[in-house]
Amino acid sequence: MVFPGRALLAAAILPLAAAFVFGAGTPPPDRYPNLFADWLGKSQLEIDAKINGAWKHFFQGEPQYQRLYFPVSDDMAYIADTGNEDVRTEGMSYGMMLAVQTDHKAEFDRLWKWARTHMYHAEGPRKGYFAWHCRYDGTQIDQGSASDGEEWFIMALLFASNRWGDGQGIFNYRAEAQALLKAVLTDRRGEGVGSIFNLKEKQVTFVPSGPGSQFTDPSYHLPAFYELWAQWSDTDRAFWSEATKISREFFRKAAHKKTGLMPEYANYDGTPRPGYPGAFRYDAFRILHNVALDYAWWRTDPWQKEQSNRILRFFVSQGPDFSNQYSLDGKPLGAETSVGLYAMAAAAGLAADRDVAQPFVQRLWELEPPTGKYRYYDGLLYFFGLLEVSGRFRIHEPAAK
Repeated sequence: MVFPGRALLAAAILPLAAAFVFGAGTPPPDRYPNLFADWLGKSQLEIDAKINGAWKHFFQGEPQYQRLYFPVSDDMAYIADTGNEDVRTEGMSYGMMLAVQTDHKAEFDRLWKWARTHMYHAEGPRKGYFAWHCRYDGTQIDQGSASDGEEWFIMALLFASNRWGDGQGIFNYRAEAQALLKAVLTDRRGEGVGSIFNLKEKQVTFVPSGPGSQFTDPSYHLPAFYELWAQWSDTDRAFWSEATKISREFFRKAAHKKTGLMPEYANYDGTPRPGYPGAFRYDAFRILHNVALDYAWWRTDPWQKEQSNRILRFFVSQGPDFSNQYSLDGKPLGAETSVGLYAMAAAAGLAADRDVAQPFVQRLWELEPPTGKYRYYDGLLYFFGLLEVSGRFRIHEPAAK
C-alpha cells in the first residue's frame, strides 16, 4: 500500500538532507531511495514483479532474443555479448553484480567459475588480471585487460562475501577480492604490463598496457566503490581513499560546463583524449549512474547533484527521443537512441531534483527489456537502472563482529 503522505514528507525532508554533506564513510539516511514508489506511486508488488521479470528475461528467457545468461557444463555459465558474439569481463562482472544484488548465488558462482577458468591469468606478466574477451567456448581472443572488468569483479566479490559468506578455493570471495585489490596496483612495466590503476595519477587506466595505459575512461571511475575499498581492503587503504577523492574531482574536470556531457575517453586531467572521439558516446552512458550512485551512497559532493540536474536538463532540451551520441557542447551526432542511456538517465534521479528527473523514471518504468541481437549492453544498463531506481542496488556490509 502506498501512503499519500509519504511523498509529501519526502519532498519536505530531502532538500534539507541534500544540503547536508556527509563525511567519508558516513551513510546518508536516505541512501536507497525507491523512486518508483516515492515518485510514481508504484506498489512494492509491482516493483518486485518488474525486477523479477527482468531477471527471467535476461537469465531464463528465450535464448535467441531475450536471455544473456547461458549455462555450460554443470557448474559454469557466461554472459553473452550477443551483438559481437563473445564474452567480456564487462558482462561477466555485471552479471555477477546483478546476481548478488538480487540474491542469486548459484548463478553468481557459475559466472565466477567461468571467468576464473577461462579469463584469468594465473601466471606471467598479466598474473592476477583477466583477459577482457573470449569466445563462447572460453578461448581467449585478447589476453589484455579492460580495467572496468577487474573493478566490478572486486566489488561483486566483496558484496558476495558479505551477503553469503565465504566458501573454499575460488569461492572464498573475500580472499579472491583481496588478491585482486593487490593485483590492480601491481606495476609490471618492466614486463610490459602496468597496473590497472595509474599509481601516480591514482586513476583507473583504460587498459594497463600500451598506449591505453596513458589515459582513462570516465565511465570506469567508480568513487562509490573506492570509498568501500578504502574501508574494506586489507592493503593500500590510503591509496583508495585518495583515488576516491581524485575521481570525484575528475568528474568536475571532465564535464562540459553547460551540457554536463563527458567524453568517452579522457586524459587524466579530464580533457578529451586526442586521437579518440572526443564525444559523449556509448561508454559514457554509465557516467550518469556512476555520479548519481556516489551521491546517493555517500553524499560528500553537492556538485554531483548539480551535475545530474545539468545533464538531465540537457537531455530534456533534446526532446523525448534524444540521441545517444553528442559532441560535448551538445550537437547530436546521429538519430540513434538507446534504452541503456534512458535507463542511466533515470538512475541519475538518485541525485537530481524530482522535477527534472521524474519523467526519466517514468520512462524507465514504461520501457520493456531489450530484445534481439543487440540487447547486451542496453539490457545490462536497463537492469542496473531498475535496481538503482527501486532502491535495490545496495551496499552489502560485512557481518558485525
